Amino acid sequence: MKYKTTVTGIGPEAFEFLSEELDLNFVIIFNEDAPPELAELAILHTAAKLEGIPAVGDTLKLGKKTYKITAVGDEAPHTLETLGHCTLGFNGGSEAYRPGCIMLDGDAVSVSDVQPGDTIEIY
Repeated sequence: MKYKTTVTGIGPEAFEFLSEELDLNFVIIFNEDAPPELAELAILHTAAKLEGIPAVGDTLKLGKKTYKITAVGDEAPHTLETLGHCTLGFNGGSEAYRPGCIMLDGDAVSVSDVQPGDTIEIY
């Protein structure tokens, strides 16, 4: 297990970036102590230790959904370790479209897929 944490809250705008109209398809995760303006946009979770660097081919579990990691941005391991923060993109691309992004292969997560008490895991 490279990373495991528990979802503690979901900001009211956390799923706003899952929009085909805007050509966006991502969610943001953050430690639960994120500033209020960022917490509104994020899936919040407990602080956790990063035990290994996420890599292409690893599995990421977010609530009830499981994904294969297809790309990891250069900054994603650092921000995940220090802030519990990264962007999770759902287009399965082989390159991260932002330095703090982890790209995932599979259908985007939905409101019904992740609730407080669920886990976020990378293994």
